[in-house]
Order: sequence, then structure tokens, then C-alpha cells
Amino acid sequence: MHFRIGTCRYGLEAVLILEDGSTYRGCGFGVKKTIIGEVVFTTSMVGYPETLTDPSYAGQILVITHPLIGNYGVASRTLSFKDVPLHFESDRIWVNGLIIHELTEPSHWSSIKSLHDWLLENDVPGMYRVDTRALVKKLRERGVMMGILHVYDPSEEEPDIDELYARLKSAPRYDDIPFIDYVSPKEPITHGDGRRVLSILDCGVKYGIVRELLMRGFKVIRYPPNTKPERLIEDAVGVVISNGPGNPAILTNIINTVKILTEYDVPILGICLGHQLTALAHDGKTFKLRYGHRGSNKPVKDLFTGRCYVTTQNHGFAVDYNTVKSEFKLWFINIDDKTVEGLEHKYKPIITVQFHPEASPGPLDTSWIFDKFVKLIEKSRI
Repeated sequence: MHFRIGTCRYGLEAVLILEDGSTYRGCGFGVKKTIIGEVVFTTSMVGYPETLTDPSYAGQILVITHPLIGNYGVASRTLSFKDVPLHFESDRIWVNGLIIHELTEPSHWSSIKSLHDWLLENDVPGMYRVDTRALVKKLRERGVMMGILHVYDPSEEEPDIDELYARLKSAPRYDDIPFIDYVSPKEPITHGDGRRVLSILDCGVKYGIVRELLMRGFKVIRYPPNTKPERLIEDAVGVVISNGPGNPAILTNIINTVKILTEYDVPILGICLGHQLTALAHDGKTFKLRYGHRGSNKPVKDLFTGRCYVTTQNHGFAVDYNTVKSEFKLWFINIDDKTVEGLEHKYKPIITVQFHPEASPGPLDTSWIFDKFVKLIEKSRI
């Protein structure tokens, strides 16, 4: 019997199947397509253009918990700071697919297109008019799962659920795929013209990080993750090890690069994946969280000052502090589950944070992390 869920705006329907066999149906938008990915959720209420273009979401099907998405449309890329777009974190959408409760029409002065049109341009399928509360509850109880999203025209086909499920079960697991191979640059990319140079080991860096560094007067050079350590520090006053997607433990070549980097006295700032890679380079281990930390309302505590901050986060793995070499001090912890949110080296100018200090949840809660990094640079050059 054919399933109907009311009138779908674009004449498309969609079905999502999770690896435990759960099936969810709704309306489709964006492109007609079948994709497979790890199904995750974010609790952010706004910021879907930044979220969808975050390279750390590569390989994932994103569920947004806020019920109304699309109401301010998509802004123009011409709104920028030193040629770096203000409302995007990269040059394209990186999520494999998008699932929301209700798709709204845009009404905003800066909007130049709808969310549907944007997904269509980027060859990304979407699903709406689905019970996202039930879906997120399933992910919280069972943990994130692989899923297959099929967006189709019901006048042309009725999906074969068994066939789709078989495709899902035979697909590679998210944790086994080195997604940074897809999101990182193939050649160095330069931003700005500052006198001092900062290198970024680019595993999928967000534009927000680049903007924060440019605002502090640096010339920023983004290097591919296979760049030799000597090249990264050749003319630079410091190195940022960026965020990025996937399982950090399988990135053995990059872990070795970070290990060599930390043997020099160059100041280092690790953010998100960069935090995890720094820990792994010092004998640390990482583990997968049940459903990760994704949203702009994640509380952390600075153990040095006792202060608490609201942070933006997007990660599915965490560092086991008990495995990291003793020369690192525990700097931040997550207030909700006490996982590691930051490390500081006792003797070297190395700091790391699991959260995103460039994001704006409050709106400037932790941007001072970049100022602290600048002070480490200035101190190291005395």
C-alpha cells in the first residue's frame, strides 16, 4: 500500500531507513537521490547555512531538532570579510543529507535563495514533515547509526525498502572512511596579507577560524594534511591544527605529523579534530560518544579559573585524558558528561580545545582562546 503524508510542496517524497531497521517517511526536497551516511543530530536553533557547510559533517545525514528550518533562506557569498564569506564555513554543502521537521519559506533581507534551491544546487537530498522528535529520541537511546535516505518522485516509483536496506547493510562504516581526503585542499591556499604568517594544517577548516585569525592581523596559509612538518613551520609564527570529519584514530600519517610538530617550539592551537590529533600524538586514545556533541548550547568549564562557557560543538569522538602523557594539563571539561574539552601543555606553547572558539553562541564567549594563542606566539618570540 502506497504511503502518503499530505501534499508535498515539490512533488517529492522521502524515506529514511536506519541500520536497526527503523523506517521514517516524509516529504522530499532538494535533489532526487539516494545517499548513505551516519545519522546524527544537532540542537542548534539557527545557523543552518554555517552548519551545512561545515566540513566536519562530511559523510553524515544531519537531523536538525529545531522544528522550523529555512525561514531566513540563504545569504549571498558576497557578504564577506577579506574575501572570506561571513555566513558559510566552506565553499559547498558537506552533509550527505538533511532531515528537518518543517520546511519554511524564506523572509529575510539578505536571502537570495531558498533552502530547497540551495540543496538542489549542491546535489543534496532533504526530507521534511517527519517526526524529528521520535527520530532524535531513537538516536539518543540507541546511539548514532548508519542510515540510507531516498528522495523520489512517487509518480515514477515506489521504493523497495528491502533493497534499500540491503544497500545500507553492505555500505562502508562511517568510522572506517578517511573523510579528510575529500574535504581538505590539494594545494596551499593563502588568505590575507598580514606581516606574520600562521599555518593551518587543514583537515577541513571552518571559515570562521580563518576569519578570527585574519582579524588578528595574520596572513593565513592553509596546507593540505599531507604537508611535511618542516614546511608548516618554515615561515610561520604558529600552527593551527584544524577541525575536520571522521574517526581521528585512523589518521595515522597526520598523527605522526602532529607528533613531529610538537617536538619543535612552535606555538600550536588544536581545534576539535586538531585537539584529538594532538592527544593521539602524545599516546592518548579517543573513543566514540553515543550520540556526540552537536549544537550551540554545550556548556564547558575552565578548570584553571572555574568559569563556565556556552560553546558550539560538532564532534562524535572524545579524548580519554587518562591515556594522554602527563605533560598535558586538563584545561576544560564538558559540564554535562565530564568529557575532555581542552588541554594545555605544561612546558610547551601548545593548547587545544574540543569546542569551536570561533563560533558565536553567546556571541563571543570563547573567542578569547585565539587571543591566548596570540600571546603564546608573542611570548615564544621574545
